[in-house]
Amino acid sequence: MRGLSGERLEKELLRIQALSAIEEACRQEGYLFAAGIDEAGRGPLCGPVVAAACVLPPEARLLYLKDSKKLSEQRREQLFGEIREQALGYGIGIVHAPRIDEINILGATFEAMKAALAGCREMLSQKTGLPFPELEKDMLVLVDGNRPIPELSQPQRCLVGGDGCCGAIAAASILAKVTRDHMMYEYDRQYPGYGFAKNKGYGTKEHIEALRTLGKTPIHRVSFLSHFEVRGE
Repeated sequence: MRGLSGERLEKELLRIQALSAIEEACRQEGYLFAAGIDEAGRGPLCGPVVAAACVLPPEARLLYLKDSKKLSEQRREQLFGEIREQALGYGIGIVHAPRIDEINILGATFEAMKAALAGCREMLSQKTGLPFPELEKDMLVLVDGNRPIPELSQPQRCLVGGDGCCGAIAAASILAKVTRDHMMYEYDRQYPGYGFAKNKGYGTKEHIEALRTLGKTPIHRVSFLSHFEVRGE
């Protein structure tokens, strides 16, 4: 299994099994599915906020699965493909800069999460044949952090540090992070000079200097720029 053998492989398999314990406990409570949900991109000065929801099967074997922030880019890319192959269902929600400026980043994050859950339910419905009402009732949403998603019709549970202790949330964190990174690589080609491929929209020295000399782009969050000197402002 990709370079692991013997004691190292056994140790990794035990770690992965432990990551699925929360989802197994949810199934023991009577839920058919446990959907992990996480986001990427709340803090950057530009680009979207991206959320992902993911339901993993009990038999999933995703070596090296962990919080996306603790993985190399190469490992995230590898797991990005494996998660999509093995998941029972997943969904991606994207909210762009103008909407973030309109409703604030927290509201935009929740909006992205709801869109991700809708996509996850649709895939689950297609794969299982279960209708939406049953999926809403029997799928528990595991939210990374301490803020429940407002006005959500499905049952939910918040897990602080969930991306480090729950496999479905860790998988969602990877789906969200890699999806957003891919978008920022494309934005780097569209808007050269800001370093988006490297900084992913965060306020690095290079990025802030580009705001001074080049001005803002259509993907910048205007509400995030009040503390910065921006050309043309």
